[in-house]
Amino acid sequence: MKLRSIVRACGIAAIASLGLAAQAQEKITFMTNWYAQAEHGGYYQAVAQGIYQKAGLDVTIKMGGPQVNIIQIMAAGQADCIMGATDTQMMVARGNGLPIVNVAAIFQKDPQVLIAHEDVKSFEDMKGKTILIAPTAMRGMWSWLKGKYGYTDSQARPYTYNIQPFVADKNIVQMGFLSSEPFAIQKAGVKANTFLLADQGYPPYANLISCMEKTVKEREKTIAAFVKATAEGYRSYLNDPAPANALIKKDNPNMTDDQLNYGITKLKEMGIITSGDAQKQGIGIMTRERLQKTHAFLVENQMIDPAKVNLEQAYRLDLVQGAKVLP
Repeated sequence: MKLRSIVRACGIAAIASLGLAAQAQEKITFMTNWYAQAEHGGYYQAVAQGIYQKAGLDVTIKMGGPQVNIIQIMAAGQADCIMGATDTQMMVARGNGLPIVNVAAIFQKDPQVLIAHEDVKSFEDMKGKTILIAPTAMRGMWSWLKGKYGYTDSQARPYTYNIQPFVADKNIVQMGFLSSEPFAIQKAGVKANTFLLADQGYPPYANLISCMEKTVKEREKTIAAFVKATAEGYRSYLNDPAPANALIKKDNPNMTDDQLNYGITKLKEMGIITSGDAQKQGIGIMTRERLQKTHAFLVENQMIDPAKVNLEQAYRLDLVQGAKVLP
C-alpha cells in the first residue's frame, strides 16, 4: 500500500512537471529607443496586464537613451528586438550591412514635428527662418523638407534638445516630437504652433519592431506572438493607460503624470497609432505601398543603395498581417 502511494505521488509529480514545461515562457528582451514615456505605453501595458504572459512570452523591456546605440546592442546579441525609431533608420542600417528585419510599425505616422511661434501658420511661412535640426535628422526629415518646401542648408542650425534658444528668439523654428517638446514649450509659457510632417506626406513609419534576420527565421512563432501581444497592449493602453503608466514611472522616475497625459492625448488626437491602414488592417500594419514611398525617398536622396536594400528581405509583412488587432 505504501509502495502504491509512492508510485502515485511520483506520477502526479511527473504530470505536474510536464504541465510546467508546457507552460514555459519564451524569453524576449526588447529595447526601446529612449527613456520610458507614453509612446512606449503599449509594451509596458502588455507586461502590466499579463498580455505577453498569456501569449506564452516572458518579456523584459530595457530603456534606451541619448547615448545608447540600440542597433549595436541588438547586433551584439544583448537584445532580441528593438524599437526602430523610423523605417528610414532601419533601411539605412540594412544598407550598411546589418541584416535587420522589420516586422511591425506601431506608429502609422512619424511623430516628428516642426514647432514655430504663433505668428507662423504654415510650413511655407518657415522658409528663410532659422530652423534647429538635430544632426541625426539632417539626412532624413531635413532632406524631405528641403525637397518639398525649398528650405536651404543655410537656414539650418544644430538642435541640441534644449528648448531655450526657441523660447528666447521668436524667429527660431525647431524640430521636436509630438508629445515632448511642444509640452515643454507650453510649460515654459510660450505660445507656439506645432506642425506634424506626416500630415503633409512625410512617408516613414515609426516605432517599429525590428529584429535581426536570424532571430526572425529561428523564432518566427515567438516573434509573431510578440507582435500580436504588443498590438493588443497598445489597444489596451489607449483605453486605460494607468497600468502601463505605473511601470513607465518606475523605469523613468522623471516622467510626470502631466507629461504622460499630454502624450496619450496627442497620440489619440493625431491618430499616430490608429489612423490610415490600421483602421481596417490592425495596429502595427505595414503596407508595401507605404514602404515603396520611403524606399524611393531614401534612394532619391542617396541614403541607400537600392541594390543593398530589398524590401522583400528588409520586411516581414505577414506577421503583423496575421495579428490583425483592430483599434
